[in-house]
Amino acid sequence: MNDTERATATTADVSKRCIDTLRTLAIDAIQNASSGHPGLPLGAAPMAYVLWQEHLRHNPTDPRWPNRDRFVLSAGHGSMLLYGLLHLTGYELSMDELRSFRQWGSKTPGHPEWGLTPGVEATTGPLGQGAANAVGMAMAERYLAQRFNRPSHTIVDHYTYALISDGDVMEGVAAEAASIAGHLGLNKLIYLYDFNEVTLDGPASLSFSEDVSRRYESYGWQVIRVDDGDNDLAAIDAAIRTAKSDRRRPSLILVHTTIGYGSPNKAGTAAAHGSPLGVDEVAATKRALGWDPEAQFLVPEPVGEHMGQARTRGADAQAEWEARMAAYGESYPELAAAWQACLAGELPSDWDSQLPSWEVGTEVATRSAASKAQQALADHIPWLFGGDADLGCSTKTLLPNGGDFNRKGTGRNIHFGVREHAMGAICNGMHYHGGVRPYAATFFVFSDYMRPAVRLAALNHQPVIYVWTHDSVGVGEDGPTHQPVEHLMALRAIPNLHVVRPADAIEATEAWRYAVARTEGPTALVLTRQNVPVFARLSAQTPAADDAVATAASAGHGLARGAYVVADPGATPDAIIIATGSEVSLALAARDQLAEKQITARVVSMPCWKQFRAQPAEYRESVLPSAVTARVSVEAGVTLGWEAFIGLEGRAVGLDRFGASAPGEVLFEKLGLTAERVVEAVCALIEAPTD
Repeated sequence: MNDTERATATTADVSKRCIDTLRTLAIDAIQNASSGHPGLPLGAAPMAYVLWQEHLRHNPTDPRWPNRDRFVLSAGHGSMLLYGLLHLTGYELSMDELRSFRQWGSKTPGHPEWGLTPGVEATTGPLGQGAANAVGMAMAERYLAQRFNRPSHTIVDHYTYALISDGDVMEGVAAEAASIAGHLGLNKLIYLYDFNEVTLDGPASLSFSEDVSRRYESYGWQVIRVDDGDNDLAAIDAAIRTAKSDRRRPSLILVHTTIGYGSPNKAGTAAAHGSPLGVDEVAATKRALGWDPEAQFLVPEPVGEHMGQARTRGADAQAEWEARMAAYGESYPELAAAWQACLAGELPSDWDSQLPSWEVGTEVATRSAASKAQQALADHIPWLFGGDADLGCSTKTLLPNGGDFNRKGTGRNIHFGVREHAMGAICNGMHYHGGVRPYAATFFVFSDYMRPAVRLAALNHQPVIYVWTHDSVGVGEDGPTHQPVEHLMALRAIPNLHVVRPADAIEATEAWRYAVARTEGPTALVLTRQNVPVFARLSAQTPAADDAVATAASAGHGLARGAYVVADPGATPDAIIIATGSEVSLALAARDQLAEKQITARVVSMPCWKQFRAQPAEYRESVLPSAVTARVSVEAGVTLGWEAFIGLEGRAVGLDRFGASAPGEVLFEKLGLTAERVVEAVCALIEAPTD
């Protein structure tokens, strides 16, 4: 054996030991937890090793380096593979954390969680979400590269990789995301497909027999096959290099692997998928891999040294980029400042200085008013970046001067097509990437299609903005399939999602201000199709019982507190009417009718339940004084949940049924969403005559 052959043999041996270390760390942690998925780490370790060792540009000492490559483990059930990679390459993830896999308080939860574990780029687990997140990351990279790169000054230039599974490619969200990625030609997006043909229930052939390669080719992807993903590291390396060389298309690398590789009795079967191998099988697997069956959580010294070189490589790569960044700052100081601001998410000092104002008495759909506010904000916040699900002309979220994000141009208007679920997950991915503030728009009833992605945004405190228009039976003739009834309550149930339903153009403008300023979670703006009147707030002529209430209302900023008084008799009222959205005007009309009966009523607009509940007790008491127990809620949706504000004896005027096809104003009358019905409810509570 000559020196070259000896060096090659040594490298191959170290690589094998690294791969087997990833495998054994995974099965040890899973067995220790008595819970987990050993099959994917055993089978996918070779492709992950080649990617991380030979291609992935990252710096374990600075996991947030802006120009790093992104790696998303979409098949999040294989999380121990990722945790092993992070530990061995030098991230702040100790061996004790690996030993604490899936335990309370550890940084190694059952599925990866963004913001918890250094180096985890996305929260994955629900299959398909990570694949779509990766598309969003690649879109953000392209947008930022177009905006900031200049000749001889490239500061945004990196790849996004995702490791996906058979389950991922079955999910509709992954199909939607792959379709738009191919349409956009996202050439810096690369999927490594762990093609082991086994799912939790058994062979994938039980439910899945399509030709995935041809499907992705039809989407416009380059497809590369690796026939022996268990052992042929050179083929995996060559496939990744080929994928990176394509300048026109995203790439799918289909890697044939054996689930549970090395397990003598479970490899290639569903038994290796979602349960620990068992003590005896763990030992047998280690023997089959040439490992000490008694050793647990073993990292041989050569493995630690070899994979730990990622810290040096990463630090060098970042230092080289920072030198380029310094030269960029000298040549383009204003752009460099803008780059730092968008990465930090810092709002410009004048970001809300041009918001529109509205004349009382005019009638404007809240979708139209919100559109004017959005455009004014976008003029000052260039990283506000998003689009709609083929409904821009109806949601009114297209930015007139924003340009289109497509193969030829990287403007700010994304045409997601009729792909609501992918739209939501892609927006999450754009936020994970950083440098942009994403928004997404569609009809409110179609928020159902987005819900899994919305839930993950809330879980991860991601400040994605959702614009959901056509918010009630006011949609009219389109009928009950397009009329959201239960959606407000269903979405309010998601922790950390702030659902905001503005009452008029003033509140719609404030809603956009609130959504942009809020950074600790997603915000949904729920807007009308139909025109609603712009109404007067409290003034010096109609004082509130509390100065804070009057100030919030007269200034028009009451929305930022979740609920506020818009009309008040001055003294303690006989009743309180609480409403949201278009029904606030209805409540004001009912108040006027009650006044004719010598019944006084306070009207409260409550655009955001969660934000009101977060206010100090004193403010909540000032808006909804506990002494006034006669309370009526008014909302064009299901009444479930309103008892939290009106009490068990209160009356809820709403819709505990589906709508119908008819003009919106007819539906409001036929379904009992009228001022007269509110008056009847108030009178019943205070035992007053209705005529």
